[in-house]
Amino acid sequence: MARHSSRSPVTASLRLLVHTFSIAAFAACGARAQIYVAPEGNDLNPGTFEAPFGTITKAHSVAVAGDTIILRGGTYDSLTSTITLSRLGTPVSRLYLMGYVGERPLLDFSLMAVSSSNRGIRLSGNYWYIRGLDIKGAGDNGMHVSGSHNTIEHCSFFENHDTGLQLSNGAADNQIINCDSYHNEDPSQGNADGFAAKLDVGTGNSFFGCRAWENSDDGYDGYLRPSNDIVTTLEQCWIFRNGYLKDGSASSGNGNGFKMGGSDDRTLRHHVTLRNCLAFDNRVKGFDQNNNRGSMTLYNCTGYRNGTNYAITGALDPGQTLTLVNCAALGSYGSLGSFAVQQTNSWLPPFDVTAADFESIDTAGVRGPRKLDGSLPDVAFLHLAQGSDLIDAGTDVGIPYNGPAPDLGAFETDEVTGLSVEPPVPATFEVFQNYPNPFNPTTTFVYQIPEPGVVTVQIVDLTGRTVRRMAADHSEPGSYQIQWGGVSDGGTPVASGIYYAAVRFGLQRTVVKLQLVR
Repeated sequence: MARHSSRSPVTASLRLLVHTFSIAAFAACGARAQIYVAPEGNDLNPGTFEAPFGTITKAHSVAVAGDTIILRGGTYDSLTSTITLSRLGTPVSRLYLMGYVGERPLLDFSLMAVSSSNRGIRLSGNYWYIRGLDIKGAGDNGMHVSGSHNTIEHCSFFENHDTGLQLSNGAADNQIINCDSYHNEDPSQGNADGFAAKLDVGTGNSFFGCRAWENSDDGYDGYLRPSNDIVTTLEQCWIFRNGYLKDGSASSGNGNGFKMGGSDDRTLRHHVTLRNCLAFDNRVKGFDQNNNRGSMTLYNCTGYRNGTNYAITGALDPGQTLTLVNCAALGSYGSLGSFAVQQTNSWLPPFDVTAADFESIDTAGVRGPRKLDGSLPDVAFLHLAQGSDLIDAGTDVGIPYNGPAPDLGAFETDEVTGLSVEPPVPATFEVFQNYPNPFNPTTTFVYQIPEPGVVTVQIVDLTGRTVRRMAADHSEPGSYQIQWGGVSDGGTPVASGIYYAAVRFGLQRTVVKLQLVR
């Protein structure tokens, strides 16, 4: 097991995807049903791989906690009514809805009438994991989430007639990961956002690695009515060209990137944290307070070529704070209230930011295909150029970084400075989700330990049978990585499917879920 150097940070993306179970729990679950749906299927079929159902609604009617509904690729183009997912999973027995490995299903609701009641998917259930779907043309939201503890990953929402994906009606503790939402336009052009956690939404929702562009209203909207004291987190999200339509013309909508809050009577608090977020080319504002009275925290965010990059000037409620640290802007940064707590932002002394501080200001590739694991594409846009004084010039806010100090802006450079930096000692034992996932043939996951001790690793299948015991390692405090090549203890390749990696350190034990695809 190789130890990370100080130049190889454990990224926040791994932290977000951790699922922790007890070994006893997953061993007792055993294998669950797989229910298949295909465009050419029939609801009179048994829902098997060979004879799939024709609709998600039919599959949902027979699913129970722990089951997986698998959609074959192709276009489901006769959808005229809302698909409701109301079944309830549990923390250790989720419900799954996902595209078949290597295939991408498109749910096309273009024949659906435009109406505020005509959502594409209505997710009112709890503990769902939905991955790998494209949702187009719904009469209102592409997906509306009112349930809690759900994960929506690597999905796209486009050309819907209201917000692509909206959380409201009490939706709480949901994770939206690596999703895209674009070209959504409502009839008035003033409501269709890319993503929204708004109105009567619950607390604890998060967005990670999401992109939103050319939506008629805002890229992200946190407007409240009547919820109050709601907490939402956005991390590594790119929001751009909102307030424009698919044909490139300006819309009549608000046209902001991150609308962090607001309310009808200008009294409600939406507590928002943005980390490593990027707003550019939005018609009006990049980072918009919109009369939010709650706390707003922006770490390592970048604004470029928005109508106004940062616009946060309104008074906050007593006890609430506005904090901006390590943020950057190319051009005028905009307007911030005198009450803002600021550290090492690019518009503060001693910095003088020009285009030369960046590898590129060309947006080529920002809406390009995602990587196979769903993560954002690699682009040069607004990455810091070698020699920029914004490199290693920031303040430690708890986001992993390279070098002696964090960089400014949304992207941390991996430029080697030649300095020898002792990595910090982790405060806790933690195991991070493997990457890539699904994988073939090899996957890697990272663990950290706060003190010397023995670490053991065990790979277990869905029935609880151990397929691989990896060598125990006596480790010093730090971060380490483990690789598994999909083979058993005897060196025989194991079958495709779901496995669990149980990592034990002393009396502590953490399990992560792996998916092997042959």
